[in-house]
Amino acid sequence: MKSLIKNTKWIFVLYSLAAILAMVGIGLAIGLRSVIGIFAAILLLCLIMGMGFKKKKEMREAGLL
Repeated sequence: MKSLIKNTKWIFVLYSLAAILAMVGIGLAIGLRSVIGIFAAILLLCLIMGMGFKKKKEMREAGLL
């Protein structure tokens, strides 16, 4: 168990939680029928996912993954 916690890349956990919150935001915006909210949440999700993929590429190139 300690090995799992020690080897966890916490930055990716944070990115995934942020992406989940953006997806929840999409659902809330749909429920509220807010077109602007829907597009804002989708844009936020794309931004978060892009940052996560960029970080993963940087870490892979640095040999940290």
